[in-house]
Amino acid sequence: MLSEFTCENPELPPRVYEVGNATVVELYGDMDLVGFQRTLPHLDPVTAGPARVVVVDLTRATFLDCSGLSLLMRAHRRLTSRGAALRVVCADPMTLRVMGITGLKATLSPVASVREALAQPRRDP
Repeated sequence: MLSEFTCENPELPPRVYEVGNATVVELYGDMDLVGFQRTLPHLDPVTAGPARVVVVDLTRATFLDCSGLSLLMRAHRRLTSRGAALRVVCADPMTLRVMGITGLKATLSPVASVREALAQPRRDP
């Protein structure tokens, strides 16, 4: 049944919150072209802001394609250009596979939880 695969809140905007000196951005639903367009106005101000660490939490993302990868790499470039760090949270096997196939898994270094992302030592870009 197709309804099993639809996101409960497909148009839910990202949730942004602070944890210590880090900003966490929780993404929901499909990270495709529509998800990219929905998320960019929320993620760009965070990556341009003062946070030294930004965590993008894909735990509730249901799909990630090249648009989603582009969103992550945009955040990575913006943060590293100002000496900040991107941490990605993802445990979904298919999303991790897409990251691996594209060669971006090594760059994004996904971890399984926000707690793990926040516990990582600061790496200088």
